[in-house]
Amino acid sequence: MSPAAAASATPKPSVLQLALPDQNALYAAYMPMLAQGGVFVPTQRSFCLGENAYVLLQLPDEPRPYTVAGKVVWVTPAQAAGNRPQGIGVQFAKSAESAALKRKIEELLGALLASDRPTHSI
Repeated sequence: MSPAAAASATPKPSVLQLALPDQNALYAAYMPMLAQGGVFVPTQRSFCLGENAYVLLQLPDEPRPYTVAGKVVWVTPAQAAGNRPQGIGVQFAKSAESAALKRKIEELLGALLASDRPTHSI
């Protein structure tokens, strides 16, 4: 591949893993303010807003992870205020699979969705 072709090639989306062992971890990671839903993924890797990403999302008590495509819509830098972990918020892509995943997450969270406890993003 020529240097010009390599420079114009679209970078491959990053793949991140997020295992959420319980309802509290899910609450802290979920981003309900996003229309299609999304999750905060702790990472020390650098990302730009709008960058494509895939998340292998392991929900509590689920045998297999969900693979969800999305875009980076939130970046928390290292040493952020409030001792928030460094990482990114990934908004789920608009799809039937993402809509089903959002419903599943909100079902698992139940009444906890109305909590005013802080999360990793807000």
